Amino acid sequence: MNKRISFRIHGGIVQGIFFRKHTQARAQEFGVTGWIQNIAGEKIEGEAQGNEEQLQKMVKEIKTGPPNAVVVKVETEDIPVVEGEAEFVVKRTVR
Repeated sequence: MNKRISFRIHGGIVQGIFFRKHTQARAQEFGVTGWIQNIAGEKIEGEAQGNEEQLQKMVKEIKTGPPNAVVVKVETEDIPVVEGEAEFVVKRTVR
């Protein structure tokens, strides 16, 4: 059974190091759908959808990120599943 989470990544260093593209590649590898985007204040937010095992892998991945990332804190919350979503996309930065 699928579930969906929202996540917010607080960093020392999470922007300008391909965190979003890295996360997108891992999501595709894990079979997770959703989205990710940079937001103001050295933070990243997004949503991820998949089964329990897929989401556990995804959360583990976003807690470490790509090389050179410094993740200070990750917040997650269960949210309603989105039907018909087919991919994990990188959204434009919101400032």
